[in-house]
Amino acid sequence: MASSRLAPISPLVSLARSFADVLHGRRVRVWLTIVSTVTVVGTLGYMVLLDWTFSDAVYMTIITLTTTGFSEVHPSLTWPERVWTMLLAVSAVAIIFGSLGVVAETIISDAASGRQEARRMSDAVGRLREHFVVCGYGRVGSTVIRELDHTGEQLVVVDVNEASLAAAKSDGHLVVFGDATDDDVLRAAGIERARGLVATMDSDAHNVYVTLSARSINPGLFIVARANTAGSEAKLQQAGANRVVSPYTMAGRRIAELAVRPRVVDFIDAALSHGNLSFSLEEVEVDEESSLRGVTVGSLRDEGIVTLAVLHANGDAEGYPPEDRALASGESLIVSGSTEALAGLRARA
Repeated sequence: MASSRLAPISPLVSLARSFADVLHGRRVRVWLTIVSTVTVVGTLGYMVLLDWTFSDAVYMTIITLTTTGFSEVHPSLTWPERVWTMLLAVSAVAIIFGSLGVVAETIISDAASGRQEARRMSDAVGRLREHFVVCGYGRVGSTVIRELDHTGEQLVVVDVNEASLAAAKSDGHLVVFGDATDDDVLRAAGIERARGLVATMDSDAHNVYVTLSARSINPGLFIVARANTAGSEAKLQQAGANRVVSPYTMAGRRIAELAVRPRVVDFIDAALSHGNLSFSLEEVEVDEESSLRGVTVGSLRDEGIVTLAVLHANGDAEGYPPEDRALASGESLIVSGSTEALAGLRARA
């Protein structure tokens, strides 16, 4: 399963963060003022009313307020000294229980308002690298997420609809609430560190704007955008989308293919499915550091891998290349073979 699943955070860490939030609140400033005032008044009381030295007064005040129970400065306290010490002790109890109340109230408030959950989500997103950002969790977006999740990709869902985000969260995905056309929302989803973005919203204008924003933030991002009308495909490509998909056009083509050659479609679907099949289709890239550089198509066939096509950097496809064809960096392979052989090929690439 994808590593975008919510990772548990230690309760001690959550408690520490809640206490840190308390330290930034108005209530803690009032609490610190009270503690400081009681300490000063207690020290002055010993000095002015009881004629103690400053060091003795401070020491006695601190050990009383902290309830440490060390021995008194003076072995035999007079009744005024005992009365003053008892007043400080009562004040110490009030301060201690007040402190616990402030911390507990803040923790409960955070839990009720969802701030702790939002922090955990933000921390989990911040740890992602080379993930996919999917904008929109409707019927199309949820299907995209499910397919990407099957491949083990790391995912972040961005949506402005709270019901959609709740559904994505219940399905175990990391989510970011907000309008994906906002650069800050995309950055919150880690767009700078992302591998790709999929814009699946039902508004072509929103998909164009998201594509423009994402491309400006991360020029190397691979972007797939949904086109709801035929005229929007060119606009999405101009905005920077690497691939544009029209669900309605694809549905029409698929229906036609099923009507003409249903077994071919079934075979391709089976090869691209995530079931426990003995064969599959895969796309493999050959980069500068890949061990596949210089390897011939024939040597791959000896390993049980059939090279259906070699894709050049400019997008041209070379179908069924000869066996002495050597692979070069920047090319991609469309291959078929057993799942075990393809897994080994991916590891080499």
